Amino acid sequence: MSTNIVFIGLGNMGLPMAQNLVRAGHAVTGFDLLPASVKLFADGGGQVSDDQAAAIRAADIVITMLPASRHVLGAYLGDAGILAQARPGTLLIDCSTISTEAARQVGRAAQEQGLPMLDAPVSGGTAGATNGTLTFMVGGEEATLATARPYLEIMGKAIFHAGGSGCGQTVKICNNMLLGILMIGTSEAIRLGVANGLDPKVVSDVMAKSSGRNWTLDVYNPCPGVAENVPASRGYTGGFGVDLMLKDLGLAMESAEASGASVPLGALARTLYDMHSKAGSGGLDFSSIYRLQDAPA
Repeated sequence: MSTNIVFIGLGNMGLPMAQNLVRAGHAVTGFDLLPASVKLFADGGGQVSDDQAAAIRAADIVITMLPASRHVLGAYLGDAGILAQARPGTLLIDCSTISTEAARQVGRAAQEQGLPMLDAPVSGGTAGATNGTLTFMVGGEEATLATARPYLEIMGKAIFHAGGSGCGQTVKICNNMLLGILMIGTSEAIRLGVANGLDPKVVSDVMAKSSGRNWTLDVYNPCPGVAENVPASRGYTGGFGVDLMLKDLGLAMESAEASGASVPLGALARTLYDMHSKAGSGGLDFSSIYRLQDAPA
């Protein structure tokens, strides 16, 4: 049975996620600030509208995939926000990666209005979004997750209930801090091999079958020419941006400070990504940290 879905945020991740819902037979109306993204969605069979408020009022489900906490707070709260427009019982799912506190703030406001809501950030990159193999880390009520599961299963292959409101964001922050650390370590290891005259593909293949194996080696190699269909082999375009990784590492540092956790490697990763961004690479994929050593001192 077709469900009326509004999907807000048709970026590198949101667009293929929304397209998978369309291919599954649901009526999906997409919104984005970039007209080019909306056109891509429409060209793929998605519905578009000039009246977001009216679309939200008619929706059974509203899904958001937005860049940062401020965008999510702005989208959901206030007189013109999603919470003010949604009908009672509308299922709300935020797949953005934001701070735990921001997720809980929106979750509390939704609960006060009787609107079921989940924070459900994802992992798996643009390939996972395209292939419908994302991992969802979900915070919210179990009953709400049960309602949302059929739709999440269209977009992902692994769905984990992390706990109450905001818990999905906490898990995602931990995951992305580790991802940033692993990408830097993988880049350094490959570059060390290259500096000693080795073929980067050989180094990568050996490590991928050895104790250094990790996700970045398996599916997201940062060295140009080693793997096909990854950002490194197309000039580090597309994928997950340096500035987005820097944002997530900043969220991890805020969480560590608030909880008293020690994260020295996470702090170093944030410093290195900050250097990389300031060197002019903020819009490139985060695997471009491989080129950090190429930047002038």
